[in-house]
Parts: sequence; structure tokens; C-alpha cells
Amino acid sequence: MRGPGTPTLDQLGVFLAVVEAGSFAAAGRRLNRATSVISYAVANLEQQLGLPLFDRDATRRPQLTEAGRAVLAEARIVAHGVDALRAKVGGLLSGLEAEVSLVVTLLMPGPRLVDALKAFQARFPSVALRLNVEALGAVQQHVIDGRAAIGIGVELWQRETDPLELVSVGEVEMVAVAAPSHPLAAADGSVSGLAREHVQLVISDRSPLSEGQEFGVIAPRTWRLSDMSSKHTLLLAGIGWGSMPAHLARADLEAGRLVALKLPEATRRLLPLTAIHRTGRPPGPAGRWLIRRFVEQAEG
Repeated sequence: MRGPGTPTLDQLGVFLAVVEAGSFAAAGRRLNRATSVISYAVANLEQQLGLPLFDRDATRRPQLTEAGRAVLAEARIVAHGVDALRAKVGGLLSGLEAEVSLVVTLLMPGPRLVDALKAFQARFPSVALRLNVEALGAVQQHVIDGRAAIGIGVELWQRETDPLELVSVGEVEMVAVAAPSHPLAAADGSVSGLAREHVQLVISDRSPLSEGQEFGVIAPRTWRLSDMSSKHTLLLAGIGWGSMPAHLARADLEAGRLVALKLPEATRRLLPLTAIHRTGRPPGPAGRWLIRRFVEQAEG
């Protein structure tokens, strides 16, 4: 048994025009073609597929058959794919990137990231985006290695061998916290050195950039963790104390699940957020727009 033939994009376009316009004549006016040409194109499509797509006898307006309704869904997918292809190629011809690769610090406030990426999707629907979340020097390492075109980090190491362009995009507030059951929760802030007596939970750097350096580490006894979710879970359980981004700790502080510590050596601090890219390989139009979005957030 011979299978269906291969319809042309023009035939599918005419078919969709008839469905959307409601009649062969209206589709002809929309496509600036004679009604007879529209009818001929649909007839050829039906012949190619071996199925009637419209019931022309039931009413003056062509009604989709059951097969026609099934074909309609697939035809719309094909048409959308062609439109997306044309948009992507048009963007490439105008210098637009096919993809933007972004790496952000795990301290990045979620609402800021969501706002920027929703706006990016609306502005550049044909540009794919690849996102990674890293800690400390791993953000910079992704940019240096070319795994990301743009990075947003909090701790940066300028090296002559890896020249980077830096753009300030705001800051993130850090607060030292512990569970209410933790011994430090009752500290009144008048005695220094108490934080050194308890295990501090610290995020590890998965890059070699910060080797031999410590950031915000006070206690000699530390537990090293690879992600913020694990750190948050252990803090809630009372296993050590540590610093958390204020925006992530806010709900727990308000609910009493965590307590902001009053420690002379671990006060609230602001860390600068910085967008980076390689000097020799600047981002294209979409990437530059994304950086500007983060700048506008900080200014607003």
C-alpha cells in the first residue's frame, strides 16, 4: 500500500489560510489569489495525503473533516517551525547570536534572574539560552574557558592572561544565620570569638581560581558544601552556622526557622554583583542587551 505523499509548504499555508479565514474566497483575498487557485491547492493537498480535509457538501462554509482536524494540528506545528527557522536565520544574517550562554552565581536573586530572562525571551524569541549556576570562581572560570559568553559573579580574580570586561550590576546582601536551637542563636553580639567555636557551613569553589584563599570563613572547623540547597537544609537542622543571601533567608527568618546572628565578626555585608565577559570575545547584540537588563535592574 502506497503511503501519503509529501505536501508542500505552500499547500499547508493555503490549507491554514482557509481554516483561519473561514472560506476559500476569504483565503484567496488574504493570500491575494483567485478562489479557484485556493481550491486547486487544497484539492492537490488532499490528493497528496489521500484524505478529504473539508466537507464541502454539509454547508456553504467548508467544514473540517475528522481527518482535517488531525492534519490541522500538525500543519500548525510545521508552520510554526518554519516561522521559527526564518526568524533564527534572519537574526543570524543581522549578526544576532544563535545562542547566549550565561553563568550566574548561586547568590543571584531569583526574581532578578527571572525578570531578565523573561524579558530576554520576549525580545529575542529566536535566540536559545544556556544557563549554568556556579559558586565563587567557577563563574569566572566558565567565562575564561569559553563555556559561557557572559558571567555574573561576586568574587573576581583579574589575571593578565585572561582579560575580562567588568560591568557592575548591583549587589547582594549576606546575613549570618543559624537555627534557633543553635548555641549562637542566643549570642547578644557583645562577645567576640564565639563564631570560631562552632562549625561553619561554607560553599566550596569548584574552580582553582581561589585556591589558598578564604572568603567570609571565620571558624577553624568548616563543613564544605557544593550547593546552597544543602547548606540551607543543614542550617535549618542546626548543624552549624553560616551566611546566606538575605533574599533566600528572609522567609525562614520571618517564620522563626532561622535566626539572624549578632556576631561582631560576622555582620551583614553587601557583595558586589559584576557581569563579566572576555575582552577579546564580546557578546553579540542579544548578550549585550541581557547585560543592560541587569544594569537597569540595579539602577531601578
